[in-house]
Amino acid sequence: MLRPENEDELAEMVRGAAGPLRIEGGGTRPVGVTTGEVLSTAGLSGITLYEPGALTLVARAGTPVAEVEAALAAEGQRLPFEPMDHRALMGTGGAPTMGGMAAANASGPRRIQAGACRDSLIGVRFVDGTGAVVKNGGRVMKNVTGYDLVKLMAGARGTLGVLSEVAVKVLPRPAAQVTLRLRGLDAGRAVQAMSAALGSPYEVTGAAHRGQGAAAETLLRLEGFESQIAHRRAALSELMAPYGAVEVEDDGAAGDALWREIRDVSGLAAAEEDVWRVSVRPSDAPEAARRLEAARLLFDWGGGLIWAATDPGLDLRAALAGVAGHATLVRAAPETHAALGTFAPEAPPLAAISHGLRARFDPRGILNPGLMG
Repeated sequence: MLRPENEDELAEMVRGAAGPLRIEGGGTRPVGVTTGEVLSTAGLSGITLYEPGALTLVARAGTPVAEVEAALAAEGQRLPFEPMDHRALMGTGGAPTMGGMAAANASGPRRIQAGACRDSLIGVRFVDGTGAVVKNGGRVMKNVTGYDLVKLMAGARGTLGVLSEVAVKVLPRPAAQVTLRLRGLDAGRAVQAMSAALGSPYEVTGAAHRGQGAAAETLLRLEGFESQIAHRRAALSELMAPYGAVEVEDDGAAGDALWREIRDVSGLAAAEEDVWRVSVRPSDAPEAARRLEAARLLFDWGGGLIWAATDPGLDLRAALAGVAGHATLVRAAPETHAALGTFAPEAPPLAAISHGLRARFDPRGILNPGLMG
């Protein structure tokens, strides 16, 4: 394993690589099958800048997300996008890192209100496939000079460069949160309820649905100042009344735990099924659920994100043929990844753009080769 302790060592190791490199942060998100010598960024650790008044934090790529969250919590702040922790779902150890979070564009339930990880990234430093150090963005939101490599690197999973540092926008942690719960809705009614809630002026920051039949529950989260929550809770409860009895829970630690379960998809953990991550239009989620009636499902983002636990080897993309969207095979045996492909095939024009970007940033094809086409 290669384990650089600073950016210069990282660049030297990439320049000197004689073959493929498998980029790894905390080792918690091993999506797909890659080959090559492991290049770990875990040694690139530490918060290099934190200015609470400017809502800005800069950390090296190997910095544990938990370390950053603890520093933010001490100042009453948080990462806006609620990054997912894949360890329960994937059965992995280690610790999620800031670089891995950015490379995977890891985003949780609050994405519907605060945007994805990429929307909070304001700067990156990375080493491309030639060993060159590249910096893009800045440490304050007003810096928008140059090409937007910040968003390009978010979700690239190390195929365009190895992140060495990330700068993020942070936000204050709200004083209160409350969860509204509806029980027993089918997928169609649940999506209708979540769409109505998200279309309301009551600033819903979480909208999820899980379970089937009488055990099904539809969850809506409100966050904000104590003085505002009571009014928004009452108004949203009235809006949801046509969908059934509304249970209201004033959340503390229990509410945090509930939304961590949604964020981390822990209900689909510790099982033998394959797990897929499916992005669709919320209005298409009920049809997707109908076609996947044998699967265990979790709807997030108001139905725009579906997590599906299916029988091993099932070709979910074939089952959802004709439903607009894309599906990523997150957890499966290596042979299933090889047979079905981890990521959905790209349309020819998009594939050409992706190929051109990889040729530009990694001309030797050594960074996580084959992971994303």
